[in-house]
Amino acid sequence: MNDPLGELLERHELVILDGGLGSELRRRGCAVDGALWSAQVLLDAPTLIRDLHREYFEAGADCAITATYQASVPGFVAHGLGEPQAIAVMQRAVQLAREARDSFWDSGPHPGRSRPLVVGSLGPYGAYLHDTSEYRGDYQVSDEVLRTFHRPRIAALLDAGVDLLACETFPLLREALVVADLLAAEFRDATMWVAFSARDAGHTCHGEPIGACAVALAPYAQVRAIGVNCTAAPYVPGLVAALRTAGVRPIVAYPNAGEQYDSTVGWRGQLSDAALCDAAPEWVAAGARIIGGCCRTTPAFIRDTVARLRPPR
Repeated sequence: MNDPLGELLERHELVILDGGLGSELRRRGCAVDGALWSAQVLLDAPTLIRDLHREYFEAGADCAITATYQASVPGFVAHGLGEPQAIAVMQRAVQLAREARDSFWDSGPHPGRSRPLVVGSLGPYGAYLHDTSEYRGDYQVSDEVLRTFHRPRIAALLDAGVDLLACETFPLLREALVVADLLAAEFRDATMWVAFSARDAGHTCHGEPIGACAVALAPYAQVRAIGVNCTAAPYVPGLVAALRTAGVRPIVAYPNAGEQYDSTVGWRGQLSDAALCDAAPEWVAAGARIIGGCCRTTPAFIRDTVARLRPPR
C-alpha cells in the first residue's frame, strides 16, 4: 500500500490543502451552475483549471484536489458523452493537476516544502443527483448502486496517476464504508481520506455522531485521514475535538466560507477570507493536521493561512 499522505505528514506537522475550485471558477466567469458543477469547465475551458491549481500551489498548498467532485460516468453520459469519453475527461482532470504541480515544482527551488500531491476528488452519489442531497444523505439507493457508481470513478482517477483519493462532502457513513470496502477488495494499493459534511458540531448531515464514524472506519488501513469539509467553520473545532477523542487517524478539516447554498438562488451570506483565516488556528489547536478551504474560499485565504500557520523558517 502506497501512503503519500502519511509520508507528507512525517515531514510536516501541518499539511495545507487548496481552497474552493468550482466556486472560484464561477467567480472568474465560468459556467458551473449545471449538474456537472466544476466538471463542466473540464469540457469548456480546461486550461483555467490548470491555472487555478498552479495558483493554489503558488499560494502554498501542499495538495491539489482534482475537478472531479461532480464528475461521473452517468453524469457525463447524461450530458451526451459516451462512457470512454467520460473516463477520458475525468483522467484529463488528473492530468491538469499533475501538469500544474510539475510546472510549479520545476520552477523551484521551494525551501522547506515537499513536492505537492495530486488528490482525486470523489464526491458523493448525492452530488451527481444535483439536488443538494449531498447535504442530507437522503438518497435511497442500495450499496450495490453506490458501488457501481463509484467503481469506474476510482479506477479512472487511479489509472490517471493521482497520489490518493478524497471522499468529499460525504453526508453519511454508509457510503464511506462502501468506498472503503471497494478499495480493500479491488484497489489494494490505493489510499484515501474521508471528509464528511456536518450539520452541527457533532454530527454528519445524515445525523451520525462524527466520532462514531471515525471508529467505524478505523479498521480500514487505506483510510489515512478522517474529517469534515464543506461545513460551516464554527462547527469545525467541535467536530475535530470529537474526532480527536476517537483517536484513530490524522484529522482533515476544510470548511466552506460559512455561507448557505440555496439551489434556487445560489449562495447566500457574506464571504470573508480574513474571518476564515482567523478561525484556522482553532482547527489546528483542536487537533487537525490537514486543513484548507472548500466552497467560496480563495487562493488569498490559502496564502494568508500558510503565512499565519507555517511561516518561513
